[in-house]
Amino acid sequence: MPTVPIPARAATTTFDAPSKRERFEVKPPLTRFIRRAITNAFSLWSHWSTAVVRGWGWFPRVEPYVGYGTGDYSRLICRTVYGPARGQSGELTRGIRGMLAVPAGRTHVQASIDDTPLNTVQVGVSEVYDKVDRTRDMSGEYAISDSAGYLDLVAEHRLSPGIHRVSYSVPGRKPVSANLYTIPASAKVGIISDVDDTIMITQAPVLWKAAYNLLFLDPKKKASVPGMSVLFTRISDLFPDAPFFYLSTSPWNVESAIRNFIIDHGFPEGPLLLRDLDPRPKTFVPTGPQHKLEFAEQLMADFPDMKFILVGDDGQKDPTTYATIVKRYPGRVLAIAIRQLSPKEAPGLASVAGLTSTQPMPVTEVPVFTGTTGSNLLKTMLPYLKEHAKNAD
Repeated sequence: MPTVPIPARAATTTFDAPSKRERFEVKPPLTRFIRRAITNAFSLWSHWSTAVVRGWGWFPRVEPYVGYGTGDYSRLICRTVYGPARGQSGELTRGIRGMLAVPAGRTHVQASIDDTPLNTVQVGVSEVYDKVDRTRDMSGEYAISDSAGYLDLVAEHRLSPGIHRVSYSVPGRKPVSANLYTIPASAKVGIISDVDDTIMITQAPVLWKAAYNLLFLDPKKKASVPGMSVLFTRISDLFPDAPFFYLSTSPWNVESAIRNFIIDHGFPEGPLLLRDLDPRPKTFVPTGPQHKLEFAEQLMADFPDMKFILVGDDGQKDPTTYATIVKRYPGRVLAIAIRQLSPKEAPGLASVAGLTSTQPMPVTEVPVFTGTTGSNLLKTMLPYLKEHAKNAD
């Protein structure tokens, strides 16, 4: 086993990097007051629930999330939560159980990649207005999760392209692991796909239906958008090195349900980039479009030589978000695919009238393909992608 540890540092680009418009200090006084009230209430709930589960004999465990990286560094994300002694991480459960998970903040976590330990550097309490708490700086064999239990690390090292294993351990628990996708430098095309109503039917525009599907529906009964797995498989065949990134406004609490859905329905596996719904003083809860935009920007920075295919739906704000990405990163987007929702999936009176209440298609310099199913998109989009692949050879 290698003995030289991998250097790693805390990242502040995914959970604690809000845009200037969403930062706490630029909000009006009333908004700041309301946010403080909500974050204080959440803090009280966290303290109360922690005391309760500790009384039950529960103690911290790690929920590992799928990571990704380049040949030079990897992004590793996990969360520490409380669980019973015999509880297992990553279990497929209904969303309501995941949403009620009690965060185990400030938990010591040891991590390793392919059995090589990470030597971590802790840089204070990053979620509190970017302050660096020098009393917590340390370099050693473990990192400390934040107040909501999240740990977001960048490991600086060289790995061969392919799937590796990242392992996490906390005192009293067996190590748990997740896949780490190392993207080859030769990959010139990547896919960023929304999840809700793009590949998985959730009816996100209809609030009560989305809430039921997220919280109470049996994860094994979640339905796939017809033809989308076939479309993704054909794209994967066309670009064998292309990574698939699944970007969703769903919370990390339901990561296991989405991950199992992707596997069960035959979609190409890849990292999930979900949203942290725990309100914090600095970031609060990022809006859905802002969350997607910031993660897409992060991927643009992580893979500067890669062009992306953006896949979403018109039920929320994917068309507008994707048009913004094209504008900010000229020449970096190869194509946009927008799945059009049916009238039954539209919110409110629109569905009764047989109409849709959706976003207009973006006007961009890149081709935009639309369709109600994956099969519709396949017919129009695949010839264009084939031509691009042929010219790239």
